[in-house]
Amino acid sequence: MISALEYFSAKLALETDASDVYAAQKSGETFVLVDVRGDEAWAQGRIAGAVHLPRPQIAERALQELDPAVPVVVYCWSPGCNAGAKAAVEFGKLGFRVREMIGGYEYWVREGQPTENDEGSLPRVFDPQVMVVRAPVGA
Repeated sequence: MISALEYFSAKLALETDASDVYAAQKSGETFVLVDVRGDEAWAQGRIAGAVHLPRPQIAERALQELDPAVPVVVYCWSPGCNAGAKAAVEFGKLGFRVREMIGGYEYWVREGQPTENDEGSLPRVFDPQVMVVRAPVGA
C-alpha cells in the first residue's frame, strides 16, 4: 500500500496550479507553458506567455518545436477537462519532464492572472470565489 506521503509527494511532483505557475513566471523560472486546447479556444484567450500546441498535435510537433531538456507545464480549459492530463501523457511518452496545471485556463482567469488574445491583453478580473480579493489601499 502506498503511504500518504508517497502519494501526495508524487502528485505534487506532477501537477501545479495557476498561482504557482504565475509565481514561477514572475521569478523567471525556466519552463514552457503549453496551451493544449484547440485553435478556437486559443484565439478566444490564453495565458500570456504560453505557446499553442493542441493535444492531438503533440506527438508530431513537440520534438520539432520544443527542447525536451526544458520542463513543460500543460493546461486545458478547466478542472472539468482532461485534455491537460492526456497532453501530459503525450509529453511523457516523448521524454519531456511535464506537469499539469490543475484548474486550467478557467482558474488562471478567475485568479486574475494575465491573459491575452490576438488583439493584446485582456482585462484582469479577480473572482472572490477562488481567492481573497483585497480592497485597494486607501479605499
